[in-house]
Amino acid sequence: MTTLNEKTMQTLENEIPKLAEGAAKQAYLQALATGSSVIRVINNQLVETFADGSFKVIKQLTEPTKVKLGSKVRLQA
Repeated sequence: MTTLNEKTMQTLENEIPKLAEGAAKQAYLQALATGSSVIRVINNQLVETFADGSFKVIKQLTEPTKVKLGSKVRLQA
């Protein structure tokens, strides 16, 4: 078994956001390529995008709520 030092682990951990972004883009394109639609948020709107490039606004969303780091927020059910 290979043991990684702290610097190597930090370097590898720094790559995670790039890998996640690439995986999300690939999943998005793959879904559209198979004829499925994809739902995403664009300009505070919930938008369904179809394989032919057309889209439909499903819902207008409210502005995001800014929360201070470390604060607790109770969500309504």
